[in-house]
Amino acid sequence: MKTASVFVLALSSAAACAQAAQVPGVRRTDLLKHDSVVSGREVVEVRVEVDAGHGVPRHTHPGDEVLYVVEGTLEYLPDGKAPVVLKAGQSVFIPAGTIHAARNPGTVAGAGIATYFVEKGKPLIMPAK
Repeated sequence: MKTASVFVLALSSAAACAQAAQVPGVRRTDLLKHDSVVSGREVVEVRVEVDAGHGVPRHTHPGDEVLYVVEGTLEYLPDGKAPVVLKAGQSVFIPAGTIHAARNPGTVAGAGIATYFVEKGKPLIMPAK
């Protein structure tokens, strides 16, 4: 059973890396994937590194996201709301289904730990329409 869990995590890591490869200047490293105590949900934690001047286009998640910035500066850009600039040590809560983008407005690489509480079996990231 443990071997199967490691295999599933390896596959999800490969999928996340393939997704990130499509966005220049952005790297994602899966840190944790675990069933939630809430039926049908899982917790996924990733480290996201964003080079200066780069970012992630508009997208959504099938659950809530908490982003904690560990270094540099990251900007969260929710549709229809004011941008939120976060420096190391700051966090933001992004409700499920919120269309948003993110970028690094700084001059050095930025990094954050994103924790997702999402519906199991759905893609972690969906491009916004």
